[in-house]
Amino acid sequence: MVRDEKQLMRAKALMDSVLHEVEMACSRFRDDSEVMRLARTGAKATPISPTLAMLVDGALQAAKASDGNVDPLLGHDLVQLGYDRDIKELPQTTVNGVEISTRPLRPILWPLIALKGNKLTLPAGTALDLGATAKAMAADWVAARIAEELETSVLVSMGGDIATAGTDTDTWQVMVQDTDTDPAQQVTLQSGYALATSSTQKRRWSNRGLPMHHILDPAFGMPATPVWSSITVAAPTCLVANTYSTAGIVRGALAIDWFESKHLAARLVDASGQVHRTSRWPEPAIESSEQKGTVSLHG
Repeated sequence: MVRDEKQLMRAKALMDSVLHEVEMACSRFRDDSEVMRLARTGAKATPISPTLAMLVDGALQAAKASDGNVDPLLGHDLVQLGYDRDIKELPQTTVNGVEISTRPLRPILWPLIALKGNKLTLPAGTALDLGATAKAMAADWVAARIAEELETSVLVSMGGDIATAGTDTDTWQVMVQDTDTDPAQQVTLQSGYALATSSTQKRRWSNRGLPMHHILDPAFGMPATPVWSSITVAAPTCLVANTYSTAGIVRGALAIDWFESKHLAARLVDASGQVHRTSRWPEPAIESSEQKGTVSLHG
């Protein structure tokens, strides 16, 4: 969305250009992407594109900030669990199902990733999956580019990742709701800030009779225990917001106290549909029988 409606088509063209660059750099579902070429050949001081270098750098920032809860080396794990093509092509499963079992502890190798300029070295036998961070970074990049080149305030929404840019005093109304049956809350998001929602109810599939979801616990390489059906985090960038919303799913019951220690505004919906909030995410005002309210998210 753009404030200057006359700029909408130009904004979409800019968005498509950025997304094509990101897709060619890191899509796991294109054999000709850089990430897939690296999965086949490995990387040892291998030159990569500036786009992929920035995406890997962002993924490493996320891994460090989350103490490894967001791991960029889960590529092979996702393929082994069956997520090797577009989610629409996978056998589907319902939200409720068999309890997900765990594997033995997997080695944590992301600290061995070396990025020096545009030269990348990956630990032997590993494969990148930047799904947790690349989409968020793309949202940030698209918003910033549109605001700068077209001189208009903009909101970009990409599958749960929302980035905004433009006039600092501008605001956007956003409805925070994961599925149609989940509790909803309207928030006022100040331009220049971001929201990210991570969900265990979306991108689900069945593998060998077991229900899967796409947020893996790096300790086991298996879907994280679904303590939370969704987590929404507000932050200055979509990358930061997505890092913590994803890591919160992995941390489970420990997420709220961790968010509080990071002074984050976060809204968590548990498996029963009950809403939990950190102290920086105010209680909503009751406006109707649906108990929708408005909070201001900024700074």
